Amino acid sequence: MRERVLAVARELGLPLEPRSRTFNSRRAQELGKFAQKMGRMEAYQKEVYRAYFVDGCNIALRDELLKIAQRAGLPEEETGQVLDERVFAREVDEDWQRARLLGISGVPAFLRERKLLVGFRPYQDLVSLMTPD
Repeated sequence: MRERVLAVARELGLPLEPRSRTFNSRRAQELGKFAQKMGRMEAYQKEVYRAYFVDGCNIALRDELLKIAQRAGLPEEETGQVLDERVFAREVDEDWQRARLLGISGVPAFLRERKLLVGFRPYQDLVSLMTPD
């Protein structure tokens, strides 16, 4: 699967480097809620992607998240407070609970009219999901 993901990324010109480790993304998800509130979600998503999938950064670490947030244009002091006080923990808990209720067990996940696709799937699977029965 890893080789397939890397091949598709290369084909699409998407920067992606092989990783030997996986890091917990929970705090990055919480910070994403803050970025959304601040109107910086798109910039934050791009920076988190680059940090994790290209640069191999440990996005569980506070210092790494502060760097990512700075590059995304988030205010440094408030970002630190959001991370330290876990301001958006409840919202992420609610997202996780909803995902469990829907049967989502991984990412990416696509849900349409009670049909669910989870994981890296061929394009034709997505077309089939979007095509009415």
